[in-house]
Amino acid sequence: MASIKDVANLAGVAVGTVSRVINNAGAVKPATRDKVKAAIEQLNYVPDEVARNFKMQKSKMVALMLPSIWNPFFSELAYYIEDELDRSGFKLMLCNSGGKPEKELYYFDMLKQNKVAGIVGITYNDIESSVSAGIPMISIDRHFSKQITCVTSDNFEGGRIALRKLVQAGSKKPAFLGNVPSMYSETLRRKDGFVHEAQALGIPYAVYEEPDAIKNEDEYYSNFLRRHPDIDGVFAITDMTAARYIETAKEAGIRVPEDVKVIGYDGIQDHPYFHPVLSTIRQPVEEMARTAVKLLLGKVEGEALEQEVFCIPVTYRAGETT
Repeated sequence: MASIKDVANLAGVAVGTVSRVINNAGAVKPATRDKVKAAIEQLNYVPDEVARNFKMQKSKMVALMLPSIWNPFFSELAYYIEDELDRSGFKLMLCNSGGKPEKELYYFDMLKQNKVAGIVGITYNDIESSVSAGIPMISIDRHFSKQITCVTSDNFEGGRIALRKLVQAGSKKPAFLGNVPSMYSETLRRKDGFVHEAQALGIPYAVYEEPDAIKNEDEYYSNFLRRHPDIDGVFAITDMTAARYIETAKEAGIRVPEDVKVIGYDGIQDHPYFHPVLSTIRQPVEEMARTAVKLLLGKVEGEALEQEVFCIPVTYRAGETT
């Protein structure tokens, strides 16, 4: 990566001159300014001053990176993040990546060059090397090796609660229905909690997973029904997964909840997909969003965070599927 000294050498000027051009401060001859700008462009140099500006909080803009704005959980999260930012005098820049790593990389590169105050990010892709430690950032559900604080719900406890509720509803052989992201995420702990509780109670169980993203959803759900015909309870990794399973099960003549009890995870029952109303593990979306913003703005002010992970309790919301 090019340094300010590299720019100065290429332009044939002093480092201080490059700094004055970048900050638009002090007198610099037009011809010299043009040489410096050309060197910056040729070397694709991202000024260190950008990181300094973050710390000085010159910007009132915070970026939110989401895999998909269409997902009701992400939409609700964005609503509360924007509201909390607005209360604090900040504005939101929405970056909808569609879950594509190349688009996420593009956004991170853009954000490095634009003076946003910080980033709240949700990503399940391998983009570790592009996450700049110089930009204040809070992650939702994802751990990075750098010092980036993660805000998440208590996924492990959510899995445990789901297993117990299925058993209480009469399930004798429940299954976990999920997918595996390319990078480790706190969402994987939903399965861990489910399996832990099943083993602790001595309940037979099944786990069905495919790599994320699922290439063929129809095949994914039909394979599950074919491989596990004796399942009488399902804990799905998300509410959307649960809703799609219920739809497929109905087409196969399986009744919910008479034949199979179903519990999702997120708590977005207001979405029209949910008929019948889904029993679910409700994430504290508003608290997660507001906590993420408060932590980020603290980082922008230079505060050191004592915890690497902020884990917020979940609740069970009974519906018509158990």
